[in-house]
Amino acid sequence: MAAVLFVGVSGAAVAAGVPATGPAATEQGYEALDRYLEEQIDDIGVPGAALVVVQHGVQVHSAAFGNSDSGRPMTAQTPVLLASTTKSLTAIAVMQQVEAGRLELDEPVQTYLPWFRLKDSRASEITVRHLLHQASGMASKDTAFEASIAQHPAALEEGVRALSGSALAGVPGEAFGYANANFNILGLLVQTVSGQPFGEYMEQHIFEPLEMAHGHTTRTAALEDNMAAGHSLWFGSFWLRTEVPAGTTGMPSTTMFASAEDKSHELIALLGEGRYRDRGILQPASVEALLEPRVRIDESKEYAMGWFTRPLVESVDPALQLDPDTLPLLVEHQGEWGNSHTYQALVPDSELGVVLMINGNDTSAPSRLKAIDTNVLRILHGQDPVPTVVPEDWLQRYSWAVSLGLLLLELLSLWLSFRVLLHGRVLARRRWPPLALGAAALVLDGFALWLCFIYAPAKFDTNLAVIVRQFPDVGLTLVPVLVLAIIWPVPRTLWLLLRTNSAST
Repeated sequence: MAAVLFVGVSGAAVAAGVPATGPAATEQGYEALDRYLEEQIDDIGVPGAALVVVQHGVQVHSAAFGNSDSGRPMTAQTPVLLASTTKSLTAIAVMQQVEAGRLELDEPVQTYLPWFRLKDSRASEITVRHLLHQASGMASKDTAFEASIAQHPAALEEGVRALSGSALAGVPGEAFGYANANFNILGLLVQTVSGQPFGEYMEQHIFEPLEMAHGHTTRTAALEDNMAAGHSLWFGSFWLRTEVPAGTTGMPSTTMFASAEDKSHELIALLGEGRYRDRGILQPASVEALLEPRVRIDESKEYAMGWFTRPLVESVDPALQLDPDTLPLLVEHQGEWGNSHTYQALVPDSELGVVLMINGNDTSAPSRLKAIDTNVLRILHGQDPVPTVVPEDWLQRYSWAVSLGLLLLELLSLWLSFRVLLHGRVLARRRWPPLALGAAALVLDGFALWLCFIYAPAKFDTNLAVIVRQFPDVGLTLVPVLVLAIIWPVPRTLWLLLRTNSAST
């Protein structure tokens, strides 16, 4: 299928320091892209992936690799858990309600949800716009819900009401602070002002006009449509089909489902001033507002409404030292869940859109899949892919080994404790070795509890329940560690002291 893509940089443009539109992409270019994806799937071992490229309002390339499940090939029509690429769909729904006059962007949330509270009086200052731009002041770790398994329709409101005990980490509107809960509140706002359950609203006003035939708001519906089975990399070694919670609590932020082809229809509409084929889902001014970066994240990144923005550095040779302000704007978002990875990107200047879906995720080093996203953009723009750099620190990369090591140490402590306590001769000969053992065991227990309840939640900006659920290999060994560290220390210490005293008299 022929296509015209924004690729390459002309000699004159390089001399001027400005990238230019290059030659037309060819079928050979798409073949190179497909070969790269096949190589990455083989090297990393992810089960399957689907890719769709759109430009100028039409699909120009589609490909799928590997399997969606045992015996079923992955296709561009296979629904996948979207994770955070869900947010852009919710942002569209919010802007529809703004157009309808039911929501005002700069009105406080409490105007529409009078009961909305946080553990901070400043919650009354949070506006609809603050939520859309991830600037409400809420923190991810204090509002984490990703361990929820609730599947009933009322779970969305229940989840928002449960935020009443959460503190604010910053002043509303002052700075960027990513929290999935921002979009859960937005989904409830849509539900409230439209008078329609959020899932039904999305199906009727988003999925249907965008012809998202495989778009779903519940896991049950997606399963009935042969959704791709999620997979996780276990112990840094092998991929396993893994069930990770995807509760309706997070439907507006993370737990909707769609295929790569479905998502490409959304990109066509956003690149086409709010129209998909003969249907309009937003007015052009609403699309412009939705994609406009308003909150600074760092020197190169900003946040729009459900989209990150930055210069399209993938469009030029990395060796060139160009002013980022001369590069086209890239509008993108990744979705990371314990068992899926999704990516979507827009280049408004060239009307290019890309969707990539992978039915697996390596939570110990998600950068390996993120590198695929950026290399897809490089190849589409005539550049060579660059080697993957894994920036995750040792704790994230080897968290499974840390939790496994803690479990082995706890079991060793348990065995030694019983060995000493059940053999009175050891206690009778010397008192200090058993006491030293008891002290060492308490230090181990204290370290395990500190690591699990304080350090790791702060490090990963979430709570322990989410770590256990979203890092399945870590959770498998961490749960028994916590059971031993919480339940066993008190009876062990008391028993040891009693036995030591009785042995010495």
